[in-house]
Amino acid sequence: MDKHGTLAPTTVLTLLEETAAEHCHNIGYSLHDLERRNIGWVLVSGTIDMLRYPRYKENIEIRTWISKYTLVKGYRENIIYDESGAVIGKARGVWVFYDIDKKKPVPIFDEIKSKWGVNAKVSQEPGAGAGADAISVISGDVAHQLEYDVHKSDVDSNKHVNNIRYFHWLIESMPDDFSRDYALRRLNGKFYSEARYGEKIRVCVEGGAGRGVFSHTMRSSLDNRLLAAARTVWEEK
Repeated sequence: MDKHGTLAPTTVLTLLEETAAEHCHNIGYSLHDLERRNIGWVLVSGTIDMLRYPRYKENIEIRTWISKYTLVKGYRENIIYDESGAVIGKARGVWVFYDIDKKKPVPIFDEIKSKWGVNAKVSQEPGAGAGADAISVISGDVAHQLEYDVHKSDVDSNKHVNNIRYFHWLIESMPDDFSRDYALRRLNGKFYSEARYGEKIRVCVEGGAGRGVFSHTMRSSLDNRLLAAARTVWEEK
């Protein structure tokens, strides 16, 4: 929770990933089952919209499904409901089926596609993430930037920095007044390259068009390699 007694944005992402992991477990392909085959799901892009954040002790429900497959990608939809059944959040993620050792995508198992099936309904309107919501990559240094060390605890079973840790660094790098007085309403993010234990991550933040709109770029301080970029929209609490 944050200091206002509402669910923190990083915890929302954690719950969404836990829901996806449960979806895998329910068809007999848990993350541990896949790991034994050196296979994992890797998030490559995603969007989260939060109409409001649930308060402490409030019951919520997250529903998830796959709306589309390609040979190596699954498009995962999520809707978050409150106790009354009202929608309070929506999310969409594009996940790649990935060979951990060979470091390359592999075809999704037919049995996974068969057991999950497809529901073409999408959680967000078509075109979300395009146009005014497009991600801008910051090319140089900006006034507001922070640097973080990658620790062992930041690395997941896929042997690279977990995407929740990127989200945590993004939140931590925000100007103090926004993290204190504003709520994150929308996140649109994309991953470009892996970060590993021992690297340093440089997070750059730049204001966009209008107050409350920011661009975020994360690079390795070792070789300036682009790791991730995002666009966020914040509203006053």
